[in-house]
Amino acid sequence: MLPRSAPAVSGISSRSIALLLDRLEARSVECHSIMVVHRGHVVAEGWWAPYSADRPHLLYSLTKSFTSIAVGLAIADGLLSLDDRVVDVLPDHVPAGVSEQGSRLTVHHLLSMTAGHPTDSLTDAWDSEPDDLVKGFLRLPFAAAEGTRHTYDNSTTFVLARMVERVTGRGLPEFLDERLFKPMGVDHAEWDRVASGAAFGFQGLHLTTEAVAAFGELLLRGGVWGDERLVPRDWVEVATARHIDSLPFQEESADADFSCGYGYQFWMSRHGYHGHGAFGQQCVVVPSHELVVAVTAQGESQEVLDAMWECLLPGVGHGGSVQDDEVLADRLRRLSLPSVQGSADPERSVRAGLDSSADESALPEGTTVIVDPTDGGWRVRFESLFDIEVGHGAWRECSPLGRPVVAAGAWQGNTFVADLYVITTPHRVRLVIDADAGTATALWSTLPLTGPDMTLHVRSPLMTRPDVA
Repeated sequence: MLPRSAPAVSGISSRSIALLLDRLEARSVECHSIMVVHRGHVVAEGWWAPYSADRPHLLYSLTKSFTSIAVGLAIADGLLSLDDRVVDVLPDHVPAGVSEQGSRLTVHHLLSMTAGHPTDSLTDAWDSEPDDLVKGFLRLPFAAAEGTRHTYDNSTTFVLARMVERVTGRGLPEFLDERLFKPMGVDHAEWDRVASGAAFGFQGLHLTTEAVAAFGELLLRGGVWGDERLVPRDWVEVATARHIDSLPFQEESADADFSCGYGYQFWMSRHGYHGHGAFGQQCVVVPSHELVVAVTAQGESQEVLDAMWECLLPGVGHGGSVQDDEVLADRLRRLSLPSVQGSADPERSVRAGLDSSADESALPEGTTVIVDPTDGGWRVRFESLFDIEVGHGAWRECSPLGRPVVAAGAWQGNTFVADLYVITTPHRVRLVIDADAGTATALWSTLPLTGPDMTLHVRSPLMTRPDVA
């Protein structure tokens, strides 16, 4: 999809990329992949095993930037405009007695997240109208005049997705497949969906790291891919320009790159701009340096951005040596997340009952967990739910309900420990079984934003009503 080049040839220091990796390691940032593109060529790429190049990865809210491009395409087709009002495009979703402000909300207000709600409206809107988020969004009270204050608001992007679908007559995934992904050579874009089957729009897109990097390169080129213009240049420019002040996600936090302003579903950065998803999914574009960086992770985005500016950026324009390039390439090939250490104990089975008292529990209270040895590993049965294949000293893959899980484990004395990676997401479950006590826990490393039930997350496609606090 993207051509490759050695860092030295492209004019970027491989030592600066190594310093970036050092910084992430020193700060215990769990990255799953990184791809650095300079002057249109991939100069560094790596995946921390068990993550790999061919795997799509859940992008969370980085999805919003793709929805923004869909809006721009609909506008270019003459089907939508920035001044079009929600109540006019989606009249069947307007609540009775909608407020004057609700009736004035336009595409511009949704894109810039300046509808005027005091906080993210998603949970309250869905509680208000469980079967119609658009209606719930319009029904909620406002705290500021439209267009005057940015509030990060997932519902705005959901409404935009429904508006694009209404005016184009196509589902959002199908529309972007035809107009963006297939022309770019992206042959598989998976979308999580709400219970009705509609794509979230504000999250839920799964893409490979290279597809994310290619998206950033498309933006850097002003919407041109190869010899074909896929997105109008003026839309790329307006979408990635600052439209409103923004505040850090948390009061008194050091989210410097989330305080530089907000565009149309893009964040402005201290250098360039970026699309951002929870737990560290990033597409960073720095036009001044002809630089694109794609990252998937389970960590904090600001840590990654700080490392880019302080370690990577000073090396742009300063090519190094062939030897330095070879050292970096070898390091990138050997990236891996730590695996569970311990013995195989190949004759040992165990049966336990699950304790789900912790908030991070992935499975219901009392679930029976049975571990039986197999050749080179174990079969873990979560009785009446699904089975997982677990390797010893190597990753083992299975797809119990459609979505792949990659797992490895070991016996540590009388305790069985296994890491179960829902490998197309940032998340994993650590299973710990106390053979003496006959008890087990299965805890998420980080709680998925769409809820803790692991059964949902190993089913493909994920279909649920969001549970976003």
